[in-house]
Amino acid sequence: MVKKSNVIVKEDVVIRFSGDSGDGMQLTGTLFSDTAALYGNDLSTFPDYPAEIRAPQGTVGGVSGFQVHLGHSEVNTPGDYADVLVAMNPAAIKANAKWTKPGGTIIFDKDNFTDKNVEKAGYLKDPVIEEKLDSFNVIAAPISSMVKEALKDFGLDPKSVLRTKNMFALGMVYWMFDRKLKYTEQYFDKKFGKKPEIAEANKIALRSGYYYAETIEALIPVIKVSPASIANGKYRNISGNTATAWGLIAAAEKAGLKLFIGSYPITPATGILEEMSARKDLGIKSFQAEDEIAGICTALGASFAGNLAVTATSGPGLALKSEAIGLAVMAELPIVVIDVQRGGPSTGLPTKTEQADLMQAIYGRNGECPVVVIAASTPSDCFSFAFEAARIAVEHMTPVLLLTDSYLANGSEPWKIPAMKELPEIKPPYADKNDLPFLPYKRDRETLARKWAIPGTPNLEHRIGGLEKTIKGTVSYIPENHELMVSLRAEKVERIANTLPDLSVFGPDSGDLLVVGWGGSYGYLVTAVRELQAEGYEVGLVNFNYINPLPKNVSHVFSKFKKIVVCELNMGQFANYLRMKFQEFKYEQINKVQGLPFTVTEIKEKCIKILED
Repeated sequence: MVKKSNVIVKEDVVIRFSGDSGDGMQLTGTLFSDTAALYGNDLSTFPDYPAEIRAPQGTVGGVSGFQVHLGHSEVNTPGDYADVLVAMNPAAIKANAKWTKPGGTIIFDKDNFTDKNVEKAGYLKDPVIEEKLDSFNVIAAPISSMVKEALKDFGLDPKSVLRTKNMFALGMVYWMFDRKLKYTEQYFDKKFGKKPEIAEANKIALRSGYYYAETIEALIPVIKVSPASIANGKYRNISGNTATAWGLIAAAEKAGLKLFIGSYPITPATGILEEMSARKDLGIKSFQAEDEIAGICTALGASFAGNLAVTATSGPGLALKSEAIGLAVMAELPIVVIDVQRGGPSTGLPTKTEQADLMQAIYGRNGECPVVVIAASTPSDCFSFAFEAARIAVEHMTPVLLLTDSYLANGSEPWKIPAMKELPEIKPPYADKNDLPFLPYKRDRETLARKWAIPGTPNLEHRIGGLEKTIKGTVSYIPENHELMVSLRAEKVERIANTLPDLSVFGPDSGDLLVVGWGGSYGYLVTAVRELQAEGYEVGLVNFNYINPLPKNVSHVFSKFKKIVVCELNMGQFANYLRMKFQEFKYEQINKVQGLPFTVTEIKEKCIKILED
């Protein structure tokens, strides 16, 4: 037990685990996050992977990190700067020292600070001196040698012994934050059920780190972050990719449809395909295609056959899918296309985050080819917007493009699991005997959606395809018919705005500055705006989830503020889109293209500058 006199209470803390790709930092951060969630903290995580599959060991390019922000109250971001940095080698210090708060704690494995590793990281001799870390609480722990000593009689080979050093570091952090070991030990028993010696080795390493931390005075006082006040219900920690997959699964059940995903693996969207392919018990059909084009074309065929059809990709794959999306628009078939955005162009920064696919999503096809575009804001609401994407696609017989990003896909947060009865119904517009004689492009008067005729249904035989058609489904080259059909397809998408919720403002509905964001930057923006409001600034926030069409009250909301600033992780795509749609307003911009999310600090500083100009 820790004495109360040796405990300090904090509202929130940020911990960053960092090391080589093979050091297990993602697992370490995930296990700590799960323990914090089970304890009752609100939290947000940010895994940071190297862009290369096998980056040179010991180099800054090969550093893998995992940051978790846990709090007693609402947490919306993984945090700007870390209170505690766990660094397994010199390169981890090099990559993360600038992201650690002055006066914070840095724990590193001094056994890895060899002359060779110091040189690989770009230092001359001593990282602690060269990074000027004298103002930090620096703890040089002999992690590697201590796990060797703890497991010397265990019969494991040297490599297997050293694989447990991340658990030694985790044990130290558990002591520092007064966390129980039992949840992680239960994970070992489940994970290594068929290899009990590996489970026991990890337990020994975890306990060794915990008791080592207990014996050194450098980690006193212990930091306590009390559980958050959250609504009653059943929760789990969920990532954006998992939430996206589950939202689609829920939508298929509510619509009474079979679910099909045809995708090609691509970072950072692969997790959606993996999650859905693991749920054959729910009747999901998954197909790992040979390329991006095959992925969407199989999904389109599944849609024609009456399935809820999905394909998931990232920016480069979206470019390859563009022709087939055009076919879906022309055939007016429901399909959900998920774009988990990453740094570009080309291969770009495949493991880093960006919001630079917006214009491609809205306009990246030949001809007049409108699709619905929506965006998720947090890892957990990827569930809601995946469900919403499926609902719109099915009920309006149209492709829907759902934008998430690498930060949302890999990040996680607590999610209250909804009951299926709480989710809205989804009603596919099936064609039936009342629609005879069947006209494939006859439309609902209100939505302009055509009916969904499942192949093989008697008397509903019809033709669809990439060539322009008449209402009867016959090929037509008549100029006036083409213009009519183009206009109807565009109007069908625009009418979806009639079903969308109004844009709501966080904070006052009028004031000096309106901060505008979209998609995954929400957490940073709402935290920055909340802090600005607490400091007395008249600032509001709107974060767009519905991009095309836009909510109907945008102009009214914008008119209530003296200045508008659009914040996005690109060079200004949404700002330019708003300029086209609402030319009567002037838009300031805050942009960042570094493969990293915003920080709350930079948003606040730039907003204050705009307010004072």
